[in-house]
Amino acid sequence: MAELKLNPGDVVVVRAFDDVPEHLFRVEEVFEDCVTGFAITGPLAGSYGEPALEMIVRLVSTN
Repeated sequence: MAELKLNPGDVVVVRAFDDVPEHLFRVEEVFEDCVTGFAITGPLAGSYGEPALEMIVRLVSTN
């Protein structure tokens, strides 16, 4: 996958892991190896997270 240009406020899809299905995530900060922010759908909705960049499936919307 081509490298995504992510910015604070973007919404991305995070791939499924463990017992958590694929879900939407709003980016707050972008780092070299991960992003920080909050899940906006799925069982983790409202929870803070720091998914690695390789966990991001695609960009859904930009801020």
